Amino acid sequence: MTESEKAEGRCGWCGTTDPLYIAYHDEEWGVPEYDPRALWEKLVLDGFQAGLAWITILRKREGMREAFDGFDPEIVARYGEADRARLLADPRIIRSSAKVDAAINGARIWLDMRDNGEDFSAWLWSFVGGQPRVNQWSEFRDAPTQTAESVAMAKALKARGFKFCGPVITYAFMQAVGMVNDHQTTCFRHAQIDDADV
Repeated sequence: MTESEKAEGRCGWCGTTDPLYIAYHDEEWGVPEYDPRALWEKLVLDGFQAGLAWITILRKREGMREAFDGFDPEIVARYGEADRARLLADPRIIRSSAKVDAAINGARIWLDMRDNGEDFSAWLWSFVGGQPRVNQWSEFRDAPTQTAESVAMAKALKARGFKFCGPVITYAFMQAVGMVNDHQTTCFRHAQIDDADV
């Protein structure tokens, strides 16, 4: 498939001019992710996105990874006031005290779950029955902003103590980590993910 054919068939939400957004769409978005740490990182990043455009997070993602020690829950869970102050002074991240606190607290919850024998990945994937759901939207705008599954996931996350994880955020998370394949049917990635990544 040529680059022009890809551009014509690509989901409309990523546009045609920003190489970072296009690469994210082509290489990451909708690809099933099962690694518990990677899922936690994505959930944290989606929480930081609340009220912002995803491209803002993408542009800051590498700096955020550095600032948060590679989103290693073992390290982030031990952050104290000095780390919190360091983060809130770091222009590479979204400097929201509530979101920084949510990330640190989320790392502690992640560790508690792991230490209690719970698999964070299996738990999250249970909201879609453990398998990616393939949707058939001809236009990306037809996809919902939340579903019964994202509402259930949001409630369960909040019950555990996670923050910035409402049903719209959790649905965006589910789309991004491949729990649902919401690439529009005209997008070259729709069939590729069905065939190769699941």
